[in-house]
Amino acid sequence: MNCLSDMIEGFIKRLLEESHGKLDLQRNEMAVYFKCAPSQINYVLTTRFSLDRGYFIESRRGGGGYIRITRIDIDENDHILSLINEGIGGEISQRTAEAIIERMFEGDVIGKRESVIMKSAMQDQNSNIPYNLRDSLRAALLKSMLGGILTLHEKFE
Repeated sequence: MNCLSDMIEGFIKRLLEESHGKLDLQRNEMAVYFKCAPSQINYVLTTRFSLDRGYFIESRRGGGGYIRITRIDIDENDHILSLINEGIGGEISQRTAEAIIERMFEGDVIGKRESVIMKSAMQDQNSNIPYNLRDSLRAALLKSMLGGILTLHEKFE
C-alpha cells in the first residue's frame, strides 16, 4: 500500500511542477487512473500534501468538484519564524517534525547533512526519555534548531 502512496505522491508532484505550483485534480479520475479507492487519494493528499509540508489544499464537492493543490513558496525566514511561533506549539509528533524538516530540505533552507542530523534528533527510537515527555521535548528541540537556522540566515544575508 505504501508503494502506491509513493507513486501517487510522485505523480502529483510532477504535475505540480509542470503546472508551476498550482494544480486542480479530480479525485475520482485519479482513483480510476491508479486503480484504487478514492479514499487512497484522500490519504495521500492529507498525509503528503499538508500545510506543514508546504502545500495548501482546497476542495469543492459535487459533480464539478475538484481538489486544488497549491505549493506555498514563502520567504524562508518568515516561514521559520512562523513555525517557531505558531506551527510547532508545545508538542509535536515525530512524523510531523520530520515532515517540517523534509520541507525545509526540499526548499533548500537546509542541506542534506542538516536534514539527517535534525531527523535523528527527532526520533523516538532508543530514547530513555519517558513516552509522555517525548513530544514536548521534540518540540523544544525543533524550535531551538529552527532558531539556530534563523540566526545563521540573518548573519549571512
